[in-house]
Amino acid sequence: MKKVLISTALVGLMATAAQAQNVGVSMALFDDNFLTVLRNGMADHAKTLDGVNLQIEDAQNDVGKQLNQIQNFVASGVDAIVVNPVDTDATVAMSEAAAAAGIPLVYVNREPVNVDTLPEKQAFVASNEKDSGTLEMQEVCRLLKEQGKTEAKIVVMMGELSNQAARMRTQDVHDVIATPECSFIKIVEEQTANWSRTQGADLVTNWLSAGLEFDAVVANNDEMAIGAIQALKAAGKDMGTMVVGGVDATQDALAAMAAGDLDVTVFQNAAGQGQGALDAALKLAKGEKVDTKVYIPFELVTPANVADYQAKN
Repeated sequence: MKKVLISTALVGLMATAAQAQNVGVSMALFDDNFLTVLRNGMADHAKTLDGVNLQIEDAQNDVGKQLNQIQNFVASGVDAIVVNPVDTDATVAMSEAAAAAGIPLVYVNREPVNVDTLPEKQAFVASNEKDSGTLEMQEVCRLLKEQGKTEAKIVVMMGELSNQAARMRTQDVHDVIATPECSFIKIVEEQTANWSRTQGADLVTNWLSAGLEFDAVVANNDEMAIGAIQALKAAGKDMGTMVVGGVDATQDALAAMAAGDLDVTVFQNAAGQGQGALDAALKLAKGEKVDTKVYIPFELVTPANVADYQAKN
């Protein structure tokens, strides 16, 4: 009888082991509000799944460190890898390392440079950046028109130039301004603040100190937009007439909007991206097919609907 029980227990353990899925996750940076929501969304989702174990590493914005993490995941024989790339131009080597080992790899949030030539068992989960900057800039344009502007000057704050999202969101701004409806708008300055609130505040302070005049700040993300708001307030600018826009709809951004300082942001479903990336990785690990590009829609957030988003990111 004991032998039967032991055998049954061993079979159960073997079945559990066979079903267990170990996923290595390399995040570009833990110290980032949006990426923290994404990371937590992935981790929370994993807790609802039987036998799924995540090993989450912080690349600390270091490309070399991130590549080492991928190589370590490969060496340890994980079932799948999820990567939020530090530098979207450095993803070819990561794809090659995973492909050579036959391990599925899913990029999340930041579009890899090789997105159109990904090897088998690799995918990209994010939101379509063509929509993010477009929604933001169209609303900024509408608000400037609402103020009666026939000529308007704006400054553009870019994220890290190594990130496809920063390049795409900035191009979106240019594309909207090129339309007849918004051609009354002129970009007077365009510089990077590297997604950072502190750098965003410093950049706007420098612009104001140089005597630059503008009607709106269009930032590639909320952190830079919040930094801009801090600098504008410190300089005594009227936030009732200054238009400020961002992207991500982070909790801090929504609080700034509720306070009347931020005029527009764009909800990027961080937790949804994290869940989608993990689901895609697990499907690929099981040999199932997944679309190479999986998009989670962006949504415009304004003071009129801000309450609908305050519990989402």
